Amino acid sequence: MAAEAVNQRLRDGLLELTKAAQERGTDPLIWAMQLSSRLNAAGVSMPSVEVAELLVSHICWSNNLPIAWKFLEKALTIRVVPPMLVLALLSSRVIPSRRRYPVAYRLYMELIKRYAFSLPSLINGPNYEKIMESIHDILRFDQIFGVQSSEAGVLVVEFIFSIVWELLDALLDDEGLLELTSEKKSRWPIGSQDMDIDYLDGFEGRIERQAALRKINSIMAVEIIGDFFRNKVTSRILYLARRNMPSHWECFIQHLRLLAANSSSLRNSKNITPEALLQLTSDTRQVLSRECKTSLQQQFHAVTARSPVQSPCQYHGSVRSGLWLPIDLYLEDTMDGSQVRATSSAETLTGLVKALRAINQTTWEDAFLGLWTAALRLVQRERNSSEGPVPRLDTCLCMLLSITTLAVVNIVEEEGVKLSSETEQFCTGKRNCIESVGRRREDLVSSLQRLDDFEGLLTPPPAVTPLANQAAAKAMVFLSGLSVGSGHLDGMSLNDMPLNCSGNLRHLIVEACVARNVLDTSAYLWPGYVKGRGSQIPRNISGQMPGWSSLMKGSPLTAPLVSALASTPASSLAEIERMYEIAVSGTDEEKISAATIFCGASFGRGWNIQEHVGLLIIRLLSPAVSPDFSGSESHLIGYAPFLNVLLVGISPIDCIQIFSLHGLVPQLAAALMPICEAFGSCAATMSWSLNTGEEISPHVVFSNAFTLLLKLWRFDQPPLEHVMGDITPVASRLTPEYLLLVYNSQLASYENSPKNQNKTNRLSRLSYPSSRMPIFMDAFPKLKRWYIKHQECIASTLSGLVPGNPVHQIVEALLNMMFRKVNRGGQPLAPTTSGSSSSSASGTDDSSLRLKIPAWDILEAVPFVLDAALTACAHGRLSPRELTTGLKDLADFLPASLATVVSYFSAEVTRGLWKPAYMNGTDWPSPAANLSMVEQQIKKILAATGVNVPCLDIGGNSPVTLPLPLAALVSLTITYKLDRGMDRFLNLVGPALTNLSIGCPWPCMPIITALWAQKVKRWSDFLVFSASQTVFHHNNDAVVQLLRVCFTTALGLNFYSVASHGGVGALLGHGFGSHFAGGLSAVAPGILYLRVHRAVRNVVFMTEEIVTLLMLTVKDIANSGLPADKMEKLKKTKYGTKYGQVSLSAAMNQVKLAASLGASIVWITGGLNSVQSLIKETLPSWFISDHGSDPNWSEPGGMVAMLGGYALAHFTLFSGIFAWGVDGTSPASKRRPNVLGKHLEFLASALDGKISLGCNKATWKAYVSGYLSLMVSCTPNWMLEVDVEVLKRVSKGLKQYNEEELALALLGIGGIGAMGAAAEMIMETASC
Repeated sequence: MAAEAVNQRLRDGLLELTKAAQERGTDPLIWAMQLSSRLNAAGVSMPSVEVAELLVSHICWSNNLPIAWKFLEKALTIRVVPPMLVLALLSSRVIPSRRRYPVAYRLYMELIKRYAFSLPSLINGPNYEKIMESIHDILRFDQIFGVQSSEAGVLVVEFIFSIVWELLDALLDDEGLLELTSEKKSRWPIGSQDMDIDYLDGFEGRIERQAALRKINSIMAVEIIGDFFRNKVTSRILYLARRNMPSHWECFIQHLRLLAANSSSLRNSKNITPEALLQLTSDTRQVLSRECKTSLQQQFHAVTARSPVQSPCQYHGSVRSGLWLPIDLYLEDTMDGSQVRATSSAETLTGLVKALRAINQTTWEDAFLGLWTAALRLVQRERNSSEGPVPRLDTCLCMLLSITTLAVVNIVEEEGVKLSSETEQFCTGKRNCIESVGRRREDLVSSLQRLDDFEGLLTPPPAVTPLANQAAAKAMVFLSGLSVGSGHLDGMSLNDMPLNCSGNLRHLIVEACVARNVLDTSAYLWPGYVKGRGSQIPRNISGQMPGWSSLMKGSPLTAPLVSALASTPASSLAEIERMYEIAVSGTDEEKISAATIFCGASFGRGWNIQEHVGLLIIRLLSPAVSPDFSGSESHLIGYAPFLNVLLVGISPIDCIQIFSLHGLVPQLAAALMPICEAFGSCAATMSWSLNTGEEISPHVVFSNAFTLLLKLWRFDQPPLEHVMGDITPVASRLTPEYLLLVYNSQLASYENSPKNQNKTNRLSRLSYPSSRMPIFMDAFPKLKRWYIKHQECIASTLSGLVPGNPVHQIVEALLNMMFRKVNRGGQPLAPTTSGSSSSSASGTDDSSLRLKIPAWDILEAVPFVLDAALTACAHGRLSPRELTTGLKDLADFLPASLATVVSYFSAEVTRGLWKPAYMNGTDWPSPAANLSMVEQQIKKILAATGVNVPCLDIGGNSPVTLPLPLAALVSLTITYKLDRGMDRFLNLVGPALTNLSIGCPWPCMPIITALWAQKVKRWSDFLVFSASQTVFHHNNDAVVQLLRVCFTTALGLNFYSVASHGGVGALLGHGFGSHFAGGLSAVAPGILYLRVHRAVRNVVFMTEEIVTLLMLTVKDIANSGLPADKMEKLKKTKYGTKYGQVSLSAAMNQVKLAASLGASIVWITGGLNSVQSLIKETLPSWFISDHGSDPNWSEPGGMVAMLGGYALAHFTLFSGIFAWGVDGTSPASKRRPNVLGKHLEFLASALDGKISLGCNKATWKAYVSGYLSLMVSCTPNWMLEVDVEVLKRVSKGLKQYNEEELALALLGIGGIGAMGAAAEMIMETASC
């Protein structure tokens, strides 16, 4: 109480001093000195918060006199009172009364101009935090902005923002514009209840002068707003508000745009125009991130030669296509038929395009064009590919016309959703709103128009030329005035088509975009889009052909119509939904016809509705229980003929790839498991007759479903086949449990995710899962038991077969069936335990009857059958031919048993317990006819690619052998006829056989290749190419050589190759095949690597080698791609200086391309885990390690060292952005905060000196500056996920490198938590 009394007496004394001085007209300076003396005597620190409150209260409004304002101004001058606090106090009093006291308002603004831009003095002055707390107590920012922070720096941002916003709203109010805002009022207390004529200002003047002063005040206010955005310090402070308070900023900007469009004061100003004000406040104006790039550029310019070694055009080709090189690599890798993905490629591609656009800083038009051209290159490479067992054309076209289009739709609709919400918010309360057209949609149109410049990429493959011509004819029909939806094209035969429709792939792309509503039919009016004339469209069609329009008009499903619909893709969702209704509620015959149609062209080439067709097929595989069903068995049994047609129809490997590309594999697996469980549990005592006359049993349906299910994961190998440390390849995760886990996750996303209206609109009403209940393996006990036994069979030798038990009886029956023609005088074949035999092999008459049992029971016995047969062959009781024939009989009896044959033989080969089989043509088939040719072609492929691997000779007169189980397996496969009926079973065995052979010692793979090349000569090139992969499986050095070639080829650094200029064309080539003189063509190194990287077991080793190769490539770039010996010779000549260096711009582009290639390889090879291991472990280890033995890395400040740091910066960001995505939409992005936080913690610790580095300081400095600069520019939202204290430590370390601008930019994007530190750094930097 005593202290309060003293303070009150002091306040009273100061007030009396002021009033007395005011009455006497004392000079303001003398008054200020007296005031200061009294405060010093009382022990009050200055500037004083209490005195500021006292003086402002004195003026407002009982002493609103000129001398009182002069006293206040003098107190501000000698720092008796804090200027910012005075401004805060005045703003809450003067602005609401500005009409009543215009002169006071004018003086307030004069004080703003004098003191609001002196923020550095605030932070360097005393009582900084106390002053800001007092300002917060006055203006209550927490209630206005909702930011619960009392940090002084945060309060500075809010204070500056509030000053500008109050002035803006006061202007709007004065000009009658505030009513036009969406809120129709200000959040600030700017309104006045006083009448305009009631002027009580203490300054002399007439009403007319007051009115004029008000106009001048309005002009002054708008100019001050402009000054806040012009001033370097305050503009940066306002940038922090824009960045970290987006909702408030958006409201502020709407008010400002309203002012710019309607304000007379702004138009009357001589210092600022509406256009200039909008430009100053534009989101495109960079106030922090732009300048942070320049310091790094200046560092590189300082060490770079001014005289380039090469003309820029040499680099242009490689760099331009190199911007989108990761897309080409991803698309080509996705085409690998041996790989099935559980997630949608469209979603992955969407994230990849967004990531590349962010890091390349391009327009959406360029991004879309890069995507389209990459997908077109994929199709064109397929045109020149050699024929093989896995057709790729439909898969490539699916990628171009469905997956790529869906990725574009995702990107365009993402903006559409944002625009819709903004438009809805802006238009609230207004009658008329104009529909917004997003910039991305406009850029899409521009990119498609520019595709016409890539004529060489637009030539359609012959198989789809008719469809391309039909798309072009559709545009001609549209321009001719005929109705496209009238069925005119549907009934037109190819003979009726105009001869010069000139349809190409662009026409198909445009149709895909039109069908998915991201483009309209105005595209038909583009110059040059329609080559022919509308008069060429025939009005009288020679003969009406049945088609989808006939179906929609109600035509019955006759045989000709079914044939037509199966061979012609549906053009709309309504057509395929109509077919679904028939498949569900039609007659049995109609259901069979509908199933045939679903698996026809509408799925294979119905690109505009392909994912819907796939989803509907999956729904058809899970038919509902009919109301009148009362049987004890599964209701699925009654649908056997219908289900079988579907299963056979989607069993080709290219169909499975289409399911995989659309991310439908988990749903397909969930639909197949109940079918396998039901039909595998059903005895083969019933059968069904098909219309074709074929008779099917439960075993047939089961085998078709089971083999299809097994193609969805690597069933022939253990789940953790390639584990190295804690790194597991993505491929090995595909197990039944994992597929169901993904399926259940997808179900949850349907239920829990917020509904995206645009995405919902393009889904069929029937596209959602028929069941919303999660599925687990426990729901399928027979399948689960088989899977457990299957894994046991792979992991260990067989045991547990007891004579007389049911399994032993089935084993005997199967052996009798397989070897019934073999007469061995009662020699036993069936084992009682592993490795022993006691049962007779004599046939029994009822063996076929005994095998009319459920398929699951047969599969349980098959491993023991195989063990007995292989043992008998090894001991000479069965000849190789008899063994092969018996295996073929087993596979014909129950095709599902092929899975066990493959997995059991693979396991036995790896165990290495069997003696070799001599491939001499007598006992086993001989590869001698072309084995030498295969060997030479493998050598040719490797040599042409630049890989040197010694000791590939098979070895003169050495006998050609294979492990006995492998010999049996390959002999079995070559007994199959190559027809559509057997393809689905060969495609089950083929990938497993290849994987097994690659892992076997040399020359197993060439032997198998030679045997298959004898059987199918047209596959010879493909088979030889596949055989070359085994070299890389056994030789890590070969992999490193191949990667080295990839880098030099992509960058055009191969000094010995005159034709190579780098880029996508050099890296991936134009397709693989024998279409060149001399037979087998050279294989592009990128294609070869993408086919062999799954054979490389040590993914961690690969990642480390890629970092090493990237650094070697940087040296090559700095040396202009010249070999070391050439470089040394050149340096000794008088031209050495000129030609021994490379320009900075060319080097930067090359380094970025090398980094994107390296990051793409890491991501594609090892997926998310490899990228995270790279960032958490590999890179920190590299920086800590000593690289001093290499003079290029030890030279202080050398160009090579700095380029290396810059390359690693790009490499790290590329890797992270590929794995996590640029935003938070992908599931992988949830792992980003942890990994990124640990990496920045490493940077902070190294900058703090807590970690000793072994690398070159120039490399480290370039890496830190480059990596953080890239994140500021390309992925600013990532910083919101990093701990603020870590960001502050990193920023502090950057200041040691004279990177204040970068440090400031980093804090500026760090969110509310870092905003205060950023604001204080802005003020500190300005004071230096």
